Amino acid sequence: MKSRVSDESTGSWTAGVRRQLERRLPWENLLPDRQPFYVGSWVYVFGVVTIAALVWVVLSGVVLAAFGPQWWHLSSVGRFFNSLHFWSVQVFFVFMVLHLWGQYFMASWREGRAPTWMIGVVTFAISILAAFTGYLAQQNFDAQWIAMNAKDAINGTGIGGFFNVLNFGQMYGLHVMLLPIAIIALVFLHIVQVRMKGVVPPIEHEPKPAVRWDLRK
Repeated sequence: MKSRVSDESTGSWTAGVRRQLERRLPWENLLPDRQPFYVGSWVYVFGVVTIAALVWVVLSGVVLAAFGPQWWHLSSVGRFFNSLHFWSVQVFFVFMVLHLWGQYFMASWREGRAPTWMIGVVTFAISILAAFTGYLAQQNFDAQWIAMNAKDAINGTGIGGFFNVLNFGQMYGLHVMLLPIAIIALVFLHIVQVRMKGVVPPIEHEPKPAVRWDLRK
C-alpha cells in the first residue's frame, strides 16, 4: 500500500490555495459567533441595510428583465415591481453613503484597513454608473430625455465612441449584466476584507501604548 504524500510535498496549487485561505480567512473569522460591542454601532447597521437593499434590487431587477419594458410600464404588477426596483435603489444609495461617510469619519482605514474602505468607494462609483444606465434602460420619455441631454457631455469626454447612451442594447446589457456582476463581486470582496481584518474599533477604544518614563535624567 502506497503511503499518502502530504500536500506540502506534492506542490499542488490547489493545496497551496487552500492553505492560504485557511491561514488568511479561518472559519472563526468568516462565520464568527461573537463580535465586539462596538459592532452594534449604527454605522455598521447602515452597511447591513445596504446589502439588504442590494438583494431587493437584484431580485426585482431579475423579474423586470424577465418580462420586459411593455410589462413594467403597462401592467399593474409590472409597475409595482418597477417601483420596488426604483425605491430599493434609493435605499441602497442612501444607506451606502451613510455607511461610507460614517466609516470615513471613524478613520476606518486604520491598521491596514485602507483597501477595505477603497473597495467601498469603487463600489459606490460603479453603482452610480449602474443607476445611470438603469434610467437609460427604462424605455420611456424620461429615458429619452436623459439620453439626449447626456450624449453631448459623454461625447465631450471622448468616451462616446464606446459608451453610446443612445444605444439601448448597450445600456441595457451593461445595466442587467456587467455592472451588477461587478457590484456583487466588490460587495463580496468588501465583506471578506472585513472578516479578514476585523471590524475597526472606535478611536477612543484603541489600545494606547504604555508610557515609559526615563528616570535617568
